[in-house]
Amino acid sequence: MNTTPSQVTHRPSLGHGPVAGSGDAPSAASPPLLEVGRSGTVPAQFRGPPEQAPPVPDEILLARAYLSRVAEAPAPALARFTAAVGAVEAAARVRQGAVPEEVAAETAGRRATDCAAADLELAHRCGARLVVPESPQWPAASFAAFEVCGVPTLAPPLALWVRGPADLVGLTELSVAIVGARAASSYGLHVAGELGAGLATHEVCVVSGAALGIDGAAHRGALAGGGATVAVLACGIDRAYPTTHEALLARIATDGLVISEYPPGSVPGRHRFLVRNRLIAALGTATVVVEAGVRSGAHRTAADAQALGRPVMAVPGPVTSGSSAGCHRLIREGAELVTRTEEVLEIAGPIGQHLLAEERPIGARPTDGLAPVAALLHDALPAHGARAAPWLAAEAGVPLSAARAALVDLERRGLAVADAGRWRRC
Repeated sequence: MNTTPSQVTHRPSLGHGPVAGSGDAPSAASPPLLEVGRSGTVPAQFRGPPEQAPPVPDEILLARAYLSRVAEAPAPALARFTAAVGAVEAAARVRQGAVPEEVAAETAGRRATDCAAADLELAHRCGARLVVPESPQWPAASFAAFEVCGVPTLAPPLALWVRGPADLVGLTELSVAIVGARAASSYGLHVAGELGAGLATHEVCVVSGAALGIDGAAHRGALAGGGATVAVLACGIDRAYPTTHEALLARIATDGLVISEYPPGSVPGRHRFLVRNRLIAALGTATVVVEAGVRSGAHRTAADAQALGRPVMAVPGPVTSGSSAGCHRLIREGAELVTRTEEVLEIAGPIGQHLLAEERPIGARPTDGLAPVAALLHDALPAHGARAAPWLAAEAGVPLSAARAALVDLERRGLAVADAGRWRRC
């Protein structure tokens, strides 16, 4: 599948905005732009670490890179078409316009633009690679739910641009998505950070969207707990959004993964944030919502998770807080109420592996363990002054002999004291 030199270097505007570095000459340390028309080869760096997976044929990488740009995600018709005929055939037919009508509707606007080689080059410059369904690095088990959920808009991605050394398949075998409000309260930030750190200590990967507020707190908590975390972007892999999280994204990419279905240079947009939420839901074996409005991206993620058959959990908050209104609605609609890491693990972990051995201990009271008669006598003891045993027996409604025995037991426990033949509460 050949690409002319002009197709490699030309980056017409498609609503993705300027591409950082696209006008710069390659540095001495960077490989030259792909000369696909001559050699048809792709540098090994684009394929990810060779020890993680066997090489994917160059023509498949180029086809998937082209398809990831040619249609705006989600592209359910193109995804089905590609799965049916294969990536190379699908890319060739899209270029020619020889596709079914529903596929043409998704691809007609961009089919003449082929930046596949340049996109792969730009991804390599920022330390990223393209992971495709034909690779063992593809999280097929996580994305299998897209095929059976029955929701047309919940389509699998055509490819994933990935930055970081970790194995996406391994990370998502046991993972929890934590999402919530950008304008989070100190309470929400604390809970998200604690959950992220707690899950990390149990070697559970935290998946989130790297947004301000709850997302960032969850990522930071996971990193603080010494665990790996996955950030799913709504823009190109070469961009840091929000810009205030540039350092956080760099930390995530050191041990975890930063991923996106959008090609390099793509700018964030409201639609793209909503669309990428399906990937967060799919990559987590369960989803936890920490603070969310009734109409919010986090609520959308929870809806996608439910449609994909994932358990949904929500953290309650003050009934007066609008930031928790979405969580309370989710709980009313059937989401599991959770307040700590152990409760999340009990739901998200393998069956029987993280069952709560016991509830959180409750502080003991001095009167715990009293016999019924002794409890009645303790209630009858006056807080001030003292009373004789007959009066206390009558007040408690028990025989005098039983009252005397109970008073002795109370005295032994330090709950009553005898004072000149009368009894008072200690």
